[in-house]
Amino acid sequence: MHALIVVAHHDPRSLTHSVAAQIAASLVQANPANTFEIADLYAEGFEPCFGAADFAVHHRESAPPADVLAEQARIDRADTLVLVYPVYWWSMPAQLKGWIDRVFSNGWAFDFSGDLKHVKLLQRLRVHLVGLAGADARTYERHGYGAAMKAQIEHGIFDYCGATVLSSTLLPESELRDPSEQLAVARELGSQIFT
Repeated sequence: MHALIVVAHHDPRSLTHSVAAQIAASLVQANPANTFEIADLYAEGFEPCFGAADFAVHHRESAPPADVLAEQARIDRADTLVLVYPVYWWSMPAQLKGWIDRVFSNGWAFDFSGDLKHVKLLQRLRVHLVGLAGADARTYERHGYGAAMKAQIEHGIFDYCGATVLSSTLLPESELRDPSEQLAVARELGSQIFT
């Protein structure tokens, strides 16, 4: 089994990167036949802005640009997609949202031709979400932020494309807690990615 682990954090020394690395190490420890690829969106310089070329792809007026095709190929090679990101303003960072905006395009992730027929094209894809949050879990519960994230990310993005979100893990108080606690959760998640 092969996992694509997408990381969206500018600092390679961040807890976000450490959590992604721990997930990767644990999935191989769980079964040495498992493989992974880490896509570091910042280090790779992925352009997240949805521009005129992407708009043309959405309207089926042109083929996707080369950078989008390369990311789609990465996902096509994977059995599971794991997104690891810091939570900014109760959602994912712009870098990761832009990656989704551009890569999960009409004709590849879903098929919508304007006649109100919508076909989900990523039904084979399994997804795990890992968000590192600064706030505590009670804040997410009290204000409904967790439910809002579930609606916009799990349902609004992945269910729209037919992908199945197998887990959605929020690591609260990431700037206050001992990092070993967060890494222990990542270790457990990594060991269960393909179970």
